[in-house]
Amino acid sequence: MMDAALYARAEAVLAACRAAGLTLATAESCTGGLVAGALTAIPGSSDVVDRGFVTYSNAAKVAMLGVSEATLAAHGAVSEQTAREMARGALKTAGTGLAVSITGVAGPGGGSAEKPVGLVHFACARQDGLVRHREMRFGGLGREEIRLRSVAVALDMLSDLAGTGTL
Repeated sequence: MMDAALYARAEAVLAACRAAGLTLATAESCTGGLVAGALTAIPGSSDVVDRGFVTYSNAAKVAMLGVSEATLAAHGAVSEQTAREMARGALKTAGTGLAVSITGVAGPGGGSAEKPVGLVHFACARQDGLVRHREMRFGGLGREEIRLRSVAVALDMLSDLAGTGTL
């Protein structure tokens, strides 16, 4: 189900969170819960993983995470602004110490000149107010590969922010 590299990344996230005394939540759009799935594939992960939000539609982003309709209208679902609001919303709703969000265009359709297939925005936030963003442009690697690479980036961001506080 999950390759060894992703499994190791998920284990590293859990170890870093345990060491820092953090619980976490995920807010996922284009990955559809794959980050939460990777984390919960590890036995004993329930002491760190609180919940995952799959907010595929804009309505779900608004209702479940409190993403502003104005942000979605001005910047779209696939944007730095939306990713940041998703991460902050997951923190607030779940009451965890750490959250990661992913929103992007996995394809094969749905891309545009401004937001091509393979564009993915990530945000990782901590309760102390620290929020980091990352934009990846994976290109036309195919839906499955874009989603798997997105999981890896999200896990790396969680591990980094839990362990060192910087990205």
